[in-house]
Amino acid sequence: MIKALIVEDELYIRKGLLSMIQSLDKNIDIIGECETVQDAVTVTKACKPDLIFLDINLKDGLAFDFLAQVEELSFQVIFITAYDEYALRAIKNGAIDYILKPVDIEELENAINKVSDIKDDRQGHLEIVKQQFVENKKEHIVLRLQEGYQIIRFDALMYCKSDKGYTTFYTDNKKSYLASKSIKEFEDQLPEDLFIRTHQSYVVNLQFVDKYDKTGYVFLKSGERIPVSTRKREEFVSRILQ
Repeated sequence: MIKALIVEDELYIRKGLLSMIQSLDKNIDIIGECETVQDAVTVTKACKPDLIFLDINLKDGLAFDFLAQVEELSFQVIFITAYDEYALRAIKNGAIDYILKPVDIEELENAINKVSDIKDDRQGHLEIVKQQFVENKKEHIVLRLQEGYQIIRFDALMYCKSDKGYTTFYTDNKKSYLASKSIKEFEDQLPEDLFIRTHQSYVVNLQFVDKYDKTGYVFLKSGERIPVSTRKREEFVSRILQ
């Protein structure tokens, strides 16, 4: 029997997920339901589940806040969320699978089957999910803006600039989009082969680089001048010379 915990801040989603899990008859015992990071930490430490169905956005924080507080414990995670912007970060946290809401019962069954198949081979399931992510690698990022959602293709994104917890995305059609998150929260969503952090406040798309000035600035083909911090210069020069 697999001991499982549901961590989700919406009651109707918790109940729906519980119903689907029970209908699948996968030898899973739901030992509890939580809606906050702190409750999830308490229950996880007390009950030591084998598997956690984990929402990203909880009432008092993010799923990653929870994982940071229970990193010494061994369990497997299936992320279930309304947003796909955290997919890469979820993979880096060793997720078995990443399911978007509304939950499809076939996707849920496939995810649960991986728990049985891979058992405690954490590195094995990490490689499986990484491979799935590569095969379905996105070519864009989705920004959650005040007025809705904005899709930006990576090949159109010239650079990002962060300021006081906000990040502005600048595209090659001279448009810009302001998102209310720090650049650090977006960095993992940008492909490493295209983008590089040049400064505490800047991430640059290497495809748009025109030249690098040894005084510590990179010039884009559009004319913008972006600073390269002293500690980032060696890495940046190495990347452009590859």
